[in-house]
Amino acid sequence: MNSQKSHNKRFIRSNIKRPTASGKDTRMQIVHTDGPSTAEVDLPELIDRLPIGSFQIRVLLICAAVLFVDGFDTQAIGYVAPALAQEWKLARGALGPVFSAGLFGLMLGAIIFGTLADRIGRKRIIVIATTAFGVGTLATMLAQDATVLIVLRFLTGLGLGGAMPNAVALTAELAPHRRRATMVMAMFAGFSIGAALGGLLAAALIPAFGWRSVFLVGGLVPLALAPVLAAALPESIRYLALLRGRDCDVAVLLRRVDPELRIAEDARFVVPEPRLTGLPVAHLFAERRGGITLLLWVVFFMSLLDLYLLSNWLPTVLNDLGVSVSAAAIIGAMLQVGGVAGTFALGRVIDRFSFRALAVTYLCAATAVGAIGLSSHAIALVTIAIFAAGFCIVGGQIASNALAATYYPTAIRATGMGWALGIGRIGSIVGPLIGGAMLASHVEVETLFLVAAIPALLAAATALLLARIV
Repeated sequence: MNSQKSHNKRFIRSNIKRPTASGKDTRMQIVHTDGPSTAEVDLPELIDRLPIGSFQIRVLLICAAVLFVDGFDTQAIGYVAPALAQEWKLARGALGPVFSAGLFGLMLGAIIFGTLADRIGRKRIIVIATTAFGVGTLATMLAQDATVLIVLRFLTGLGLGGAMPNAVALTAELAPHRRRATMVMAMFAGFSIGAALGGLLAAALIPAFGWRSVFLVGGLVPLALAPVLAAALPESIRYLALLRGRDCDVAVLLRRVDPELRIAEDARFVVPEPRLTGLPVAHLFAERRGGITLLLWVVFFMSLLDLYLLSNWLPTVLNDLGVSVSAAAIIGAMLQVGGVAGTFALGRVIDRFSFRALAVTYLCAATAVGAIGLSSHAIALVTIAIFAAGFCIVGGQIASNALAATYYPTAIRATGMGWALGIGRIGSIVGPLIGGAMLASHVEVETLFLVAAIPALLAAATALLLARIV
């Protein structure tokens, strides 16, 4: 990789000037030096030197909208679980396989669509995945028994899993390095907001229209969003730079980032990374990436195990403690509300302190999760503890997404994100099963949440190890 960078520097000298009091030229100029007649521009270096403009913010918000409906549809099953179990007269913990089927679909969707996006582009996969989970969510309202529900949640999960890694990759590849974690985390707040709104909406819809109304809303919104994505969402600028013959498209996007740029007509944009061939997942373990990849997988596994154990079973546990279905949905939504707060509060900290800040975040998460069980009979205290757990677990998971997206090179970024989220989804499958097994065994609430604190502790230890070696 170092030799590739040196080779590129022979052909480029770019100078980006900023406004001065004298009013001199502030536009970028590309100047030819020795070598070929075509000016080669180091695209990542150029993006890092440009200001963050309205175009990048607009792309961030579009991707956030994708994750908003993704979060709503992912968490919807947890919010409707108490009402659904009552209508179908299901035993305590019987919906565990339904939760896990959806999460198994999420796992496969992240791996399959993440890898595929490195071949055919981020935008196309985002549009396809959004349409797929919209159709799947709409179909879920037609389920009449748990078996059909398991199949529908699995199929819906494929689309839900495919959208997330590509929204992360697209946002990261347009962001300057100095603010990449902040921008990815701000975009990912859309997921937490959608998941939290799902709880609030479920509390209003279920008593009036029944649990199927939640899936009606959850299906129609992404289907309405899909054509907007097809028209308004650009392709990843770094992905385009890796393709041959797309320099004009890259130049157009750069001018949208900064209209003041003046780019030579013969400019050729390069990403100074080695061109990777063969099986994309193999490159996650090449060039000394293997150890870090495995440690990232451990963080994702433990974090998502904890997150989905809590998000799927909190409304049911609260309902068992005597809280109404509507109130349980609202209090359970505090997990995602805390996640929104954590996302915005932690962005700059993660940009500055990286995995060290992540380790501290997960350590605080373990404390907050344990506190949920210890304060479960005091509604005010348990609400605060759930908010704090969401702040740290959801905020920590989103920070993990940003750090993973920053670590992998462009050619395998979506693959790296897809596999990290895919392995993490194994944890998200295991988490609800563990919670369901403990509830079916009538484990005390205090014990349940003390056990749930262990994965957060393991994530903290792994993040600390990453901080020492990255």
